[in-house]
Amino acid sequence: MIRWGRGTWHTWRQRSRTEQAEVSSRWMLKATPWIFFFGGAPQMLVAVQDGAARAWLALGVIGLGLVLCVLSARGLDGALTYYLERDERAPVRLLAVMAVASGAAVGLLAAVIALGGLRDGPFAGLALFALVPGPVGLYALLVPVRRALAVLLGCCAALGALFALCGMPPANLSAVLFIGVVITACSVFTPRSTGWYIAVVRGLDEAKQTQARLAVAEERLRFSRDLHDVMGRNLSAIALKSELATHLARRGSASAVDQMVEVQRLARQSQNEVREVVRGYREVGLATELAGARGILRAAGVDCRVEASPALDGIPHEVRTALGWVVREGATNVLRHADATRCAVRACTEPDGGTGAAEGVRAAVLVMENDGLRGAPGRPGTGLPGLRERLASLGGTLSAERVRGHGGTDEPDLFRLHARIPLTGADDRVAGAGDGPERGDGGSPSGADDGPGRGDGGGPPGAGGSPVRGGIGEVGAGGRVRAGSEGGRSGGPEAGGEG
Repeated sequence: MIRWGRGTWHTWRQRSRTEQAEVSSRWMLKATPWIFFFGGAPQMLVAVQDGAARAWLALGVIGLGLVLCVLSARGLDGALTYYLERDERAPVRLLAVMAVASGAAVGLLAAVIALGGLRDGPFAGLALFALVPGPVGLYALLVPVRRALAVLLGCCAALGALFALCGMPPANLSAVLFIGVVITACSVFTPRSTGWYIAVVRGLDEAKQTQARLAVAEERLRFSRDLHDVMGRNLSAIALKSELATHLARRGSASAVDQMVEVQRLARQSQNEVREVVRGYREVGLATELAGARGILRAAGVDCRVEASPALDGIPHEVRTALGWVVREGATNVLRHADATRCAVRACTEPDGGTGAAEGVRAAVLVMENDGLRGAPGRPGTGLPGLRERLASLGGTLSAERVRGHGGTDEPDLFRLHARIPLTGADDRVAGAGDGPERGDGGSPSGADDGPGRGDGGGPPGAGGSPVRGGIGEVGAGGRVRAGSEGGRSGGPEAGGEG
């Protein structure tokens, strides 16, 4: 029993908040008929007068009430799914069976009243607690609410007429009818309110996912617009001058060579301009990313706390850029792959008692934690491996791990992203990353734009080309947090399945 309870609790904690809200609402809806049953059936049994026939009839009413509670557990779940999605088959047959059982129970209750088997007439209304919620709630989810209320109020009027024919006094009959109308109204609005609540929660979850997708699409549009503005004019000029050079060459004109030289110049200029666009797109500022991550996570309902040490102003620009990528990737993963309520980011430097970098600083450290663990890790993604490659070029390391809650079983487990970049000799590593043979870059000197074996903006991976040095408050051209700017790198359970 204890093992089952722990397993159930563990499974519950692995669900997302949306799933927890829906599952808890469904279970509460299925428990409602049982709550009403145990609230009314015992009192009705106490009110039954002595007599074997009367006792058996009362037990028959209670037994059919139990059957209705059992059937409603399955029927309400299916009816709620039909109400939410409209693509499932409505449980009409089950509703018909419950209607027959309810009619039989009402008939037995009428027989008890006719035999004078109740000491107090209003106690007959308590039997409705056991008979009404299940079938009425099921019916209310399958038809429009106005039709449900009209039909069910008509049933209440018919029930009052039946009890009047059985000899129930008018005072007792009015009390029973009042109880029946109240129970019917509650049985109609409770399941429909539950369905509305689940629909709203689903809509909010879909809106959150749509927000992430729109952020990715917005960033792609921005990049394509910048690329079009840069390349559109130059490519048009290259096409026209190439066509002109072709006509001149066919005529044997010497000016065709001049036109091709101009085409070559435009091609090199376009290459440099594209490189600048890519460099601005990749440029990341640590301060900008920290502020952006805090803003976008708080907008998504995550309590984000950021602590940044002023000593980060003195570390190399390439190290701040790499840490900025870690913040961006971590914030993206929290938005897209986690169900966090809290997130903490701490960026600082580690002191060194001996010799080391300037001002006794040994390493730059960034720790990012969130409580949005979702299930066990599955197929690894590409986001964290890409970050490890960026940090490895600077001699840094990146670790991602689960951390047990510090407050016992009630404290949720955490997902911790820990980045560390040593600063001793960092300038030498950065300078060495720019040395290498020239690539096909249209005559750019080695290391100015290209790193070893690279022709895409140079420098260490993620540095975004030649640095623009500045303090912790510098803002890169593309240095704002984007929920999906690295969408191709953010997938996979390693990046987000663990938060």
